[in-house]
Amino acid sequence: MSEAGEMLALCATDDVNSDAPRQVEHDGMEYAVYTRDGAFYVTADLCTHGPGHMSDGYQEGDEIECPFHQGRYSFITGEPTMPPCTEALRTWTAHVVNDKVCIDPNEVRKP
Repeated sequence: MSEAGEMLALCATDDVNSDAPRQVEHDGMEYAVYTRDGAFYVTADLCTHGPGHMSDGYQEGDEIECPFHQGRYSFITGEPTMPPCTEALRTWTAHVVNDKVCIDPNEVRKP
């Protein structure tokens, strides 16, 4: 894993569609990368409620619907927006560096 503050490139900006998240795996961690209105967002790919992958879910507006149980989250904040989801998804601040979506994998999520 990288040292604090070191950026991890997940994918090219052109690899992310505005209507569906892209799954990226790095060092055993699965991420879902989203874009909306020219901005990029990153969450953990695995649902906090069950075995669904957000990258297989239905994206509408700033929400992602889990394909396993149809609960929803805001992919901007990670907060659940529709039951049965109650626990927030892990999020990272997305940075665009040289046309790549990057994160600091050690970023501490603020409440």
